[in-house]
This record gives sequence, C-alpha cells and structure tokens, in this order.
Amino acid sequence: MRKTVAKLAILASCMLSIAATEAVGQEHEGPRISQVVALDECDPTTFNAALGPDFCKNVTLGYFTVLSDLFAKAAAGTPDPGWDFEPDVVHMKQGTILSVVDQGGEPHTFTEVKEFGGGFIPPLNAPGETVVPECSNGFANVAVARTRILQGSQLQITNLSKGEHYFQCCIHPWMRVKVVVK
Repeated sequence: MRKTVAKLAILASCMLSIAATEAVGQEHEGPRISQVVALDECDPTTFNAALGPDFCKNVTLGYFTVLSDLFAKAAAGTPDPGWDFEPDVVHMKQGTILSVVDQGGEPHTFTEVKEFGGGFIPPLNAPGETVVPECSNGFANVAVARTRILQGSQLQITNLSKGEHYFQCCIHPWMRVKVVVK
C-alpha cells in the first residue's frame, strides 16, 4: 500500500511539474506577430537618375518599373500591381504586434488613415483623388515621417485597438492594407 501511495505521489508530483513547466513556457513565449511586406519594383537606372544616387535599391531580378511608367499608370487610374502591401487584409488578435517590412527597392510609409485616399505626391494619386489629411504635408508632417520604412527595414506597430484600421503608403497611395483586430 505504501508503494502505491508513493507511486501516486511521485506521479502527481511529475504531473504538477509538467503543468508548471508548460505554464512558465507559455508565460515566456514572445508576443504574437503579424507581418505585412511592402513590395515595389523600382528601376534603379531611372529612379536614381531622377531622385539621386542609391535611392532605388531594387533587389529583384527581371521586371522593373521605369519611373515614367509609374506616373503614367497612376495618372491612368491603373497603378502598377507590383507595388503593393501584402497581404491586403490582416486579421489579428488584440495585443499582436504588426510588423511591416520593406522588401521593395525604395522608401514607403505605412500610415494609419481614417479612410483610404490620395498621398502627398499628387501625380501618383488616382484621377480626382485628394490627399487624405493624415498624409498632408508629406515628410514635413512628423506623424507621416515616423511611419517611413526604408528598403530592408521594418516598422512595428503595437497596441492597436479592437476594430478596423486602415493603412496606406502616403507616397504610393494605392498600397493599402486593412487590419482587423479582434
């Protein structure tokens, strides 16, 4: 009988130890992260000639968007689909970190806006689209400047409240993401 009680005590002790270890492991897990990737296909030759050396650091092979084509497509209301945030919609739990990584060749912003609209470079806006207030004044607006992400860098957004949030690039305003926080 003593052996049975001793075995049960050891078994109970082991079970409690395993449960405590799992609880501690869960307690020390890192925060949840959802990722958005900024993509573009800037042509280093035409972008750098117009915007300065080393502005476009395109790392893709093959297809490139020539600067004049970027403006022409935007003016026609058919912006280049290779310039995008992926995914277009993010569903995440409250407390999750939203990590935005720029894997394109040039800078972007990831600016929260009340409603999607135009950016601060009018020729890149869709026909008839006006600049949304959150993007006004470009990088002179500190709130916009804080949302800039350079090629190869990331921006982390924390503490998003429950509900829907809209983010867009204030430079290339067709780059948009809807974030749904549950």
